[in-house]
Amino acid sequence: MTLHRQIKKGFIGAILTVCSLSGGAAVVRLSLPEAISRAQSHSVDAMMAKHSYLSQYWQYRSYKAQMLPSLSLSGTIPNFDKSYTSLQNAVTGGYNYVDNYAMRNSLGLYLQQNIAATGGNVQLYSGLDRLDQFSPSREVTWNSSPVSLILNQPIGGFNQLKWDKRIEPVRYEKAKYEYLESMESITATAVEYFFSFLIAQQNLEIARQNHANTDTLYKISQERFRIGSISKNDLMQLELRLLNEEMSINTNQLQLDLAAAKLKSYLRYDEQDSVVLRIPENMADIEISVDEAYRLSLTNTSFEYRHRISQLEAEMNVAQAKANRRPQANVYARFGLNQVAETIGGVYRNPLDQETVRMGITVPIFDGGVAKGRVRMARSRQEVVEAEIDKERIDRKQDIYLKVMQFNNQNLQCSISAQADSVAAERYALSLRQFAAGQISVLDFNTAQSERNTAHMGYLTELQNYWNYYYTIQRYTLFDFLHMRNIVNSFDAVAIEK
Repeated sequence: MTLHRQIKKGFIGAILTVCSLSGGAAVVRLSLPEAISRAQSHSVDAMMAKHSYLSQYWQYRSYKAQMLPSLSLSGTIPNFDKSYTSLQNAVTGGYNYVDNYAMRNSLGLYLQQNIAATGGNVQLYSGLDRLDQFSPSREVTWNSSPVSLILNQPIGGFNQLKWDKRIEPVRYEKAKYEYLESMESITATAVEYFFSFLIAQQNLEIARQNHANTDTLYKISQERFRIGSISKNDLMQLELRLLNEEMSINTNQLQLDLAAAKLKSYLRYDEQDSVVLRIPENMADIEISVDEAYRLSLTNTSFEYRHRISQLEAEMNVAQAKANRRPQANVYARFGLNQVAETIGGVYRNPLDQETVRMGITVPIFDGGVAKGRVRMARSRQEVVEAEIDKERIDRKQDIYLKVMQFNNQNLQCSISAQADSVAAERYALSLRQFAAGQISVLDFNTAQSERNTAHMGYLTELQNYWNYYYTIQRYTLFDFLHMRNIVNSFDAVAIEK
């Protein structure tokens, strides 16, 4: 099966071949696509990416809720007061302490709607108060506001609601793309751990094969040394190689254990499970356009959304600094009905008009240039943000160009290294037969073995580079060039929220 087909199956659903072992452990045979799928669904990084997105999602929901009507009930039940209170005589101006012995209960229902365009709010209110006077005589008074329309409107001030309406939707869109980019970063980490484990696995396997082959040749050479067909020096060279390969087995076993622990921890497998990796068989024959990759990296990722938010926040800071320099006012207006009576039924009969209009103003006169300095600072920061955005676009283009060129060249690199690996393996097998037949020296055999080891590790390294380059480009563009599909189209917010 080609790697292209493996990846296609891996993204549809990874199926792991799991064989039961004693003690509940298992052998897991894992391909690269299956490792990626497992990382995106089980890793701690995947969980963190999900909750990071959900945090932004609920922030957006909170913003949306501010734009909807809100209904609230408020009241004070009871408010009892029995104390002496100072009271000023309106005629003489003198103070006397009087006995205050009363209880006040109130209940109000508010329906409020924020107005993003103006920054104010309008309320519909209905309330009822009851006053119980216990001294000097027992009296009950009811006060009702059957319906009132209330307007709170700032004039000339900074309108936070208007800026939230511009920024919050962009911030939420950015959160979607950042989640998908986090998934691609998880893919890159899974690829790194996969190949680290694969190379360690292959190193150990080669070390064991080398040791077994050298051990066989050493026993043959011992017989030849007895009959005088090889020198003591050649025999000792083989013995030294045998000892070095024993140390190599121990070293590679340790490296394998460390790499396995990292991979199993990241993919959330049990420590007792044994993971066996399958070497990717070949490359996907694709070539990526630099211009297309650059276009996608700007329009199909969080890149432009981050910059748009930075621009909007800089504009908002300028607007806020300017607003603080201007005269400001706040208008409060209330229109409704009101009535007072000694019975609860009486307060709802023949209600009277109730009108209240109030306006407060604040006019800056002199502040020593503080407000002016803040406006200039905000404008300066806005210019810095624009310059940083331009620089990031240039850096982005250069980075994309480098990554695409490396990837497009890597297919040839892998093809050459695969041929070198095949030739080196064939030469090593031939050297084994020739040395056993006494046709080549120990030095020639050692050279063939070293070249075989180097060629095989070189092939795996080039294979790792290929997929590193590919998934880096996929993270930069959020586009699957293997199947020519836009990853953004597969975003499922409902599935994430679950």
